[in-house]
Amino acid sequence: MRDVQIYDTTLRDGTQGEGVSFSLYDKLQITQRLDDMGFDFIEGGYPLSNEKDAEYFRRVAQLKLQHAKVCAFGMTRRRGVRVEQDAGMQALLASEAPVCTIVGKTWDFHVTHVLGVSLEEHLEMIADSVRFLSEHGRYVIYDAEHFFDGWKANPDFARRAIRAAAQSGARLVVLCDTNGGSLPEEVARLTAEARQSLEDLGVPVGIHCHNDGDLAVANSLAAVDAGAVQVQGTINGIGERCGNADLISILPNLAFKKRGAYRVLGGRPLDRLTELSRYVYEMANMNWRANQPFVGQSAFAHKGGMHVHAVARAANTYEHIDPALVGNERRILISELSGRSNIAAVAQKYGLAADAKLFNDVLKRVVELENRGYQFEAAEASFVLLVQKCAGLFRPHFETLKYHVEVEAEGGRGLLTEASVKIRVGEELRHEVAEGDGPVNALDAALRKALNGHFPQLRSMRLTDYRVRVVNSEAGTAARIRVVIESTDEQRVWGTVGVSENIIEASWIALVDAIEYKLFLEEYSSNHEPYRLAQPV
Repeated sequence: MRDVQIYDTTLRDGTQGEGVSFSLYDKLQITQRLDDMGFDFIEGGYPLSNEKDAEYFRRVAQLKLQHAKVCAFGMTRRRGVRVEQDAGMQALLASEAPVCTIVGKTWDFHVTHVLGVSLEEHLEMIADSVRFLSEHGRYVIYDAEHFFDGWKANPDFARRAIRAAAQSGARLVVLCDTNGGSLPEEVARLTAEARQSLEDLGVPVGIHCHNDGDLAVANSLAAVDAGAVQVQGTINGIGERCGNADLISILPNLAFKKRGAYRVLGGRPLDRLTELSRYVYEMANMNWRANQPFVGQSAFAHKGGMHVHAVARAANTYEHIDPALVGNERRILISELSGRSNIAAVAQKYGLAADAKLFNDVLKRVVELENRGYQFEAAEASFVLLVQKCAGLFRPHFETLKYHVEVEAEGGRGLLTEASVKIRVGEELRHEVAEGDGPVNALDAALRKALNGHFPQLRSMRLTDYRVRVVNSEAGTAARIRVVIESTDEQRVWGTVGVSENIIEASWIALVDAIEYKLFLEEYSSNHEPYRLAQPV
């Protein structure tokens, strides 16, 4: 079993992606998470580029990292400048990062047409930069930019470029598919050739792929099979243009798919991989990608009744790995395509005994609701409540008497949204008013005020997403609206759905379901016995 180093560049290369930005606090928190999971290298940023990155290196030194080596990114010295006087070199030293990653051109076209220097001078720029940092005690990684395009265009110069870095003290030469257009067979062949060209110097190679051909993960795996000892990439594949190689997919492929050939993260389990993926999405203020392999919400979701029936008998019939290995879970989706197996699987999760009549009633109700525009794939919480209602066991925690939303323009404040809610909790009537950033936010705030004091467990709950879709657009302004609300209590995430011709009513239905489900969860988890819908109301 060969160890493969994992080098994360989410904090530098990942931030070049459109719409991606991390605060200094975010970068430090992500660094800690990556270290906790056992990542080998974490590239923290480019200290010459901005003050935030420079401050990162000052602050990260105070973290008590257990596994990862922090890397500072930089470029070779500028042309016509002595290496000792180059601002980039000085910034790398000032960062005090133990590892410095230097990027240099490997494609002769880039050297002559972009840098505007001779090939010989650029070789000197590479050698001077690597030697300077090595002599100052830094572990130097050389990133050979545009390696694959360069090797195909002028293999002699590309070979001389990576050898110049290796001869000057680079501990590792990373082959970069910077344009992201190479194919796996090309990457495998050229990685093997590069490895052979450095063999006499004892310097290994790594791989850094971009995803412009949607092959970054495949290319990275091909390079490892050809001898690369390090894989560079980002969490969730974020990065410039189409992104970088996604370490979230690379890690389980190396750990589980290569049949014991490779070890990653020191052999540590990957059961926090889903958590890491979603944590980085949250930090980047990005929506999770539902169909993301291994960690997406749909990665182990089953909708067709035949599939669900098969999975219930043998999970590997429609699952390529156990979802628990990466911290994910199986989801059984409910829709008009569902069979009784789907409903039985979800019901069993909440302790329902097998009841053929109940399952048939639920399926009939699901089909009726989907004809009106409902969808339960992203709203399992609403489905759980639906099952209770079909069984005659639903116990509402409060009764809605009236709600009202008003939006008006007020002076220089722009739009002012105010909601009032009147409910009954037990024998008590509550009538509350609240303002919000919009109708749903105002309704949520007013309902929380009305429930305040009765259900303190709601304090940990918040709404995380709100999606609206027109169901029957041919009806014009009278079309039905489907609203899906996603909620969390920091431990769980659940979705609820509402449908109406009125967007406020659709939102209210989904909002009430979200709160009812939260209260149901609290009661369910506090019961030591499995929750069973056994006694009718």
